[in-house]
Amino acid sequence: MAKDPVCGMTIDENHALRLKREGEEYFFCSAVCRDRFLRKSFFKNKLFIVLSIVAFLLLASLFIPALLPFQKVFLLYVKKIWWAVLLGLALGGIIDYYVPQEYISKVLSRKKPYTIFNAVFLGFLMSACSHGMLALSMQLHKKGASNPAVISFLLASPWANFAVTIMLVGFFGLKGLLIILAAIVVAINTGFIFMLLDKKGLIEKNRNTLEVSERFSILNDFRLRVNNYRFNMANLSASFKGIFRGATVLANMVLWWVILGILIASLAGTLIPVRFFHKFMGPTLLGLLVTLALATTIEVCSEGSSPLAFEIWRQTGALGNSFVFLMAGVVTDYTEIGLLWMNVGKRTAMWLPVIAVPQVILIGYLINIILK
Repeated sequence: MAKDPVCGMTIDENHALRLKREGEEYFFCSAVCRDRFLRKSFFKNKLFIVLSIVAFLLLASLFIPALLPFQKVFLLYVKKIWWAVLLGLALGGIIDYYVPQEYISKVLSRKKPYTIFNAVFLGFLMSACSHGMLALSMQLHKKGASNPAVISFLLASPWANFAVTIMLVGFFGLKGLLIILAAIVVAINTGFIFMLLDKKGLIEKNRNTLEVSERFSILNDFRLRVNNYRFNMANLSASFKGIFRGATVLANMVLWWVILGILIASLAGTLIPVRFFHKFMGPTLLGLLVTLALATTIEVCSEGSSPLAFEIWRQTGALGNSFVFLMAGVVTDYTEIGLLWMNVGKRTAMWLPVIAVPQVILIGYLINIILK
């Protein structure tokens, strides 16, 4: 039984109107209560609040010259990542509508080593940047992927995906492959450690995971679904509505975090002098730590971060610092950690930097020593 948040009526969940909002599910006795709830919660919606702050600052920049650099940096960030965010939401909507929960639960929830390798390989096949991967990782979580698999996917996908692999090789030559390999190592190691934490009960379980029989065949089930599908306008319309509905729910969960991240990154990019980067980001342990701290606040996206990482290497000759700069965008960024905190679990979010940051610093330090 559930309680209507508007009128307080106790209702049977099976016969109630459902509404998913920001990772929470609400039940209503009628459409009237649901619509009243939506009207009341509109101004409390996190996406609305963040967009209002951004709109105010952008509008103020038209009249206050000191805010003009913020406007330019913010719009630059938006220009670089808007397509990746939309792609991630669209793919998330497709997964929500077309991919059965049993598929994800079978491939990405088993407590076996191949689950982590599956997650990393899936990340390689993706071509959206880190912000787009946020939406996809949350959709995989909703579909039943285990928390260790979600973490591995989130760590591997921004830097080990095919498109960014080509970009990094273009910037760094064969040294770009070293960055990719190091990112995969961190993703796999972290995934296995999270599996151990999961076994010990130190992180949250994914309540969306289904128990799937070992005899269940994804290939056979897929063939059956394809054979039974009828290509007509009614099905196309239903598909479009289902994909749009899934993408909208995902956007309400993810988009405010992305915009908040861009807002803070824009302010940091505006206020921190460029010369600071060149002075304190050399091939030393201090340089690695400074790089880590800055990348935590000035994180754009994989495509946008790659040129910045190349500039760090060109100016300092410290490839390890470039690696730390790229990986810090995932392992310490407030957007990723905040999203995990709200939707996957607080303990999972807290363990991510604890486990991944030492690996990133150590590998970056070793790369600097080897290539010195």
